[in-house]
Amino acid sequence: MSTQASTLAMASPDPLPLLSRVAEAVYWMARYVERAENVARYITVNLNLQLDLPMEPEHQWQPLVNVTGDMEIFHKRYGEATRHNVLEFLTRDHENPNSIFSCLRAARENARSVKDSITPTMWEQINSMYLQSVARQADREWPLEEFQEVRMGCHLSQGITDATMTHNEAWHFVRMGRKLERADQTSRILDVKYFILLPSASYVGTPYDDIHWSAVLNSVSGFSMYRRKYGRIHPKDIVDFLVMDREFPRSVYFCIRCAGESLHAITGTPLGTFQYPSEQLMGVLQASLNSTSVEGILRSGLHEYLDALQAKMNGIGSALGSDFFALRAAQQTQSQAMATKDN
Repeated sequence: MSTQASTLAMASPDPLPLLSRVAEAVYWMARYVERAENVARYITVNLNLQLDLPMEPEHQWQPLVNVTGDMEIFHKRYGEATRHNVLEFLTRDHENPNSIFSCLRAARENARSVKDSITPTMWEQINSMYLQSVARQADREWPLEEFQEVRMGCHLSQGITDATMTHNEAWHFVRMGRKLERADQTSRILDVKYFILLPSASYVGTPYDDIHWSAVLNSVSGFSMYRRKYGRIHPKDIVDFLVMDREFPRSVYFCIRCAGESLHAITGTPLGTFQYPSEQLMGVLQASLNSTSVEGILRSGLHEYLDALQAKMNGIGSALGSDFFALRAAQQTQSQAMATKDN
């Protein structure tokens, strides 16, 4: 899972369309809000899943750690993946960069650093979510309502952003960060299905298996939309829905398409062409998704396909940093140096 660079360019305003530090801050602000919402949703689904599977409660918590990609950190600090340990790690652990508390703290710090570039309502909502997470630090239990509040708060933050922020270059960085994070999270939750969620291969094709597939759909808030389109639970249709669907807002295809649109809006490069490496990588991924069938994915191996997909998305994230955040910082420094020389 991608993390933000430790330092941001702190250049003063100049004639460039958007400061590097603003672009990077709003991009990561959006990613952290989306990440906090996803973690809260995974936990909510798992708590509800235990009601359907009362006989085997503990093995259901390890997959949540695997989804975040923080297995090594977790086992070094907590050991066994019990309900208490996983909830502590994912909810309010200050040292886990992907805990809900850490994500909201990082989102707030990014928002605070660019308060002049976002709307007051955006700042108030993100700051409110962070303060609520601070107030919950002393709680000994994790009521279901707590995670629902986090989810609703994040949805509200995203709605406020789209409704109050001018849809300019900065907004497109917000949208691109949100969509890339969402695509990554969808691929991760799908990836853990057969490799981790099921305790035994003998469960495949049984009602137990259907319960888990339903949990996967609920993890991306897609159960009702899936049932309307496909009806019965079937693994092939679920893979098609979560990876290839053109209309579901949390499918990998939909998210990558939106991220690509925002990237081209930022650069001004016509669709189908590229000026920056990040545009090229985004175009290659979109072309791959366009030319891939669900049958081909399953034939080559779902885990292998999703693993390669995540690597491509990580590559896009790294290229964005090089193309825009670092590049613009260098351009801004050069511009200031020239201005100083002229004076």
